[in-house]
Amino acid sequence: MFARCESTDDVRAAVNFARERSLPLSVYSGGHSVTGHAVCDGGVCIDMRQMNAVSVDPETQTARVQGGTLWRDVDGATQEHGLAMTGGRMSTTGVAGLALGSGSGWLERKLGLTCDSLRSVQLVTADGEEITVSEVENPELFWGIRGGGGNFGVVTEFEFDVHPVGPMVLGGMLMYPGPMARDVVRNFRDFIVKAPNEVCGGIAMISAPPEEFVPEPVRGQPVLGMILCYAGPAEEGEEALRPLREFGPPAMDLVQPMPYVAIQQLTDGGAPEGMRNYWTADFLADLSDEAIDALCEAHVSRPSPMSQILVIPGGGAIGEIPEDATAFGQRTSPFNIHIIAGWQDSADDEVNVAWVKDLGAKMKEYATGGAYLNYLAEEGEDRVRAAFGSDTYERLQALKDRYDPANLFRLNQNIKPTGWQDEKEAVAVTA
Repeated sequence: MFARCESTDDVRAAVNFARERSLPLSVYSGGHSVTGHAVCDGGVCIDMRQMNAVSVDPETQTARVQGGTLWRDVDGATQEHGLAMTGGRMSTTGVAGLALGSGSGWLERKLGLTCDSLRSVQLVTADGEEITVSEVENPELFWGIRGGGGNFGVVTEFEFDVHPVGPMVLGGMLMYPGPMARDVVRNFRDFIVKAPNEVCGGIAMISAPPEEFVPEPVRGQPVLGMILCYAGPAEEGEEALRPLREFGPPAMDLVQPMPYVAIQQLTDGGAPEGMRNYWTADFLADLSDEAIDALCEAHVSRPSPMSQILVIPGGGAIGEIPEDATAFGQRTSPFNIHIIAGWQDSADDEVNVAWVKDLGAKMKEYATGGAYLNYLAEEGEDRVRAAFGSDTYERLQALKDRYDPANLFRLNQNIKPTGWQDEKEAVAVTA
């Protein structure tokens, strides 16, 4: 059953309907959840997509964003005033899923994570009540929703701080032949640890796109892309990005002054609708030469040309916020990797999932043990616990016990209430 909500009252009615009938409940915002948590069988799906209004106050530099909004709508509204916050790396990402999961994006080294710009939310709880959550009202829950995901309710509206960025920035992509990948990643690693916060971007081990600007023999072949965005004056960016643009040199240098909204749409074509997907991720304690070798070897052996590996640098504004200020931690981790398999034919499920799992297992040697939950597939309760760390997980579990003790909001990277068992666990215990 789809509840196509147009107001907070509609959301409250849908939550009450599901709770009173003990039905599964899911929340659909952007629909980017690779786990499929946005929809459910035999239950209620709260479809937020009609709640997509954005209002920007350029005087206070704040934005109010409804819970079903996509990042392309936020970027369009805020950039009218030369303002932005860290948004998703694809313009079709939902604001709610990204922000509640902490929120990684191109501007994070300059502006911090998405949740670091969050001022308050309007949230419908499991008992159908609407509450305000902020540093002043329900502050412990405000800590928890900044990284704890959708475990505590349905957010109908966000209030964000927005910051001067654009509308024109220096950015774009550098592209290198696959055999250069090791040297390019090592140069990027050594450069980014000393770079100013305004240098934003990351590495994408991808296939060369089937575009006219790519030589035909290279299309579909393994290449290394580097997406860059300088979140400051373009003339300063030219000098700041020079060590990256001159290294190699790249086969193609597409870095130039461009609208910030164009940067936000650069990777949209790399994930067409209808693909089969499997993901995993890890924060790295160190991007050693050996770790780079393992990533590059996996890049050339991937079974699908649609699969990719992202290497995202930390540092900058992310690490300037105390580790325990939000439920999301890992603020001092130097790199975050995202391993993505994408393919079309179900007959290829096993080989593609195995590729992700094999590379993920190899990277554990270099990992911190934590993970960015928005980058994970369905990997089990132990993985969720490890991603947060025991102390943070216990603090989140206390919030879950208070606000959702029956685990109505469980179609997510779930923080289970104390003593809660799902149906499969209950059968196993009684068998």
